[in-house]
Amino acid sequence: MADDNGNVLTDIAPGSVRRIHLVGVAGTGMGSFAGMLKAKGYEVTGSDENVYPPMSDMLAAWGVQVMTPYAPANLDAARPDLVIIGNVIRRVNPEATAVRERGIPQMSFPAAFGSLVLADRQSVVVAGTHGKTTTSALMAHVLVSAGTDPTFLVGGVTRNANSNFRVGDGPFVVVEGDEYDTAYFDKGPKFLHYRARIAILTSVEFDHADIYRDMAHYESAYETFAATLPENGFLAVAASYPNAVAIAQRASRAYVATYAAQGDADYVAERLHFGAEGARFVVREPRGRTGEYLLPMTGHHNVENALGVYAAARACGLGADQIRAGFASFAGVKRRQEIRGTVGDVLVIDDFAHHPTAVRETIAAIRQRYPDRRLWAVFEPRSNTSRRNIHQHEYERAFEGAALASIRVPEPHDKVPADEQLDIGKVVAALREHGIDADASPETGVLVRRVAARSLPGDVILVMSNGSFGGFIPSLLAALEAKGDPAT
Repeated sequence: MADDNGNVLTDIAPGSVRRIHLVGVAGTGMGSFAGMLKAKGYEVTGSDENVYPPMSDMLAAWGVQVMTPYAPANLDAARPDLVIIGNVIRRVNPEATAVRERGIPQMSFPAAFGSLVLADRQSVVVAGTHGKTTTSALMAHVLVSAGTDPTFLVGGVTRNANSNFRVGDGPFVVVEGDEYDTAYFDKGPKFLHYRARIAILTSVEFDHADIYRDMAHYESAYETFAATLPENGFLAVAASYPNAVAIAQRASRAYVATYAAQGDADYVAERLHFGAEGARFVVREPRGRTGEYLLPMTGHHNVENALGVYAAARACGLGADQIRAGFASFAGVKRRQEIRGTVGDVLVIDDFAHHPTAVRETIAAIRQRYPDRRLWAVFEPRSNTSRRNIHQHEYERAFEGAALASIRVPEPHDKVPADEQLDIGKVVAALREHGIDADASPETGVLVRRVAARSLPGDVILVMSNGSFGGFIPSLLAALEAKGDPAT
């Protein structure tokens, strides 16, 4: 059916279209969706302003023709039955304007995913401020390992599948549920389109200050999401976030179960201990204890996420032994505690952390895994929210466990007024007061030289950013190699 914009659809029959064109196809989510649609048998084209590797290579490998730049003529070449509009596309985009003028049916990416992928399937949605990608990847892998042949779309490249999507014939579809807005013509959160029957709510802390006014506004999105689950649905929610539990219990008609790595909940980790191979724990659930599990990851937050997956997998009908096998064989997600290299006994790890809670938990997890090594935390506050002083004091306390910290001073952003910017100088001063050797610079090259020059054998360099950090990691690895070679 169409909304007030005339040619904007919120639902469409999967068999009613053959040629699909995606505007903004080079984004991670849109590009992967193009690959999924191609794998499902549609004729798929796309357009974008700039198309670079690795997405350009991936689209070519999937057989998706990409046109650049945006232009009405792209629609003539594509002759689409349906156009999918990415959420980075503005109303004034020339191609989006032409779609409206020509009356070509158009949908947002989440609405199209709901119609073309989720129809007649059981949707398993992972939502929350933190841990969505790792949790949804683990959920998908457990279902694959159990032989259910699921479909999935997650926000990172899973190491088991070497992809962030899979098209299967089984009954389950796992999707990472983003609370960010949907499209220029739909400012509601994406996850409202994902038809959740089983869901995991990992956490609720204020984020996306460019979209949400305040915490109450942010929480309202999750309340609306929880209300979308049917009466025969299942919602697992982290007990460590009481506000998330309250939202779930207040808004959802589905059965609500709690989980916790520590404390009291319906699903709890007991006898938890960490070692070089990861985390070992016993699961206590409403039906009793189900033996020991190995999760090849570290950190209490990852164990907690795994418990959410355990609860949801049980709701999917999996047995304890099937889940155990899935946990043990999970290889993780790229850019989530990913080891990028070791040079001269200096270990460099890449992580996507950017919210202060994620920074704190990631540092704690790396500290657990490498308790005898000096930890150097390197951080780029790149997202709209992390650039703001909303979490000023939280960042000043988020680096506990690191011996050294280096922070990139973010470039001015036109959406962040000067009086709302994160004060990196105050963060550095607070860290020094807590005994952490901290420094900062707006120049990636300066930070690379400092870290390379002062690093010692045995150090762990943890690099945290939700972007490329100006090529910090490859530059650091090259500088460490040069440092170890007297001839250079």
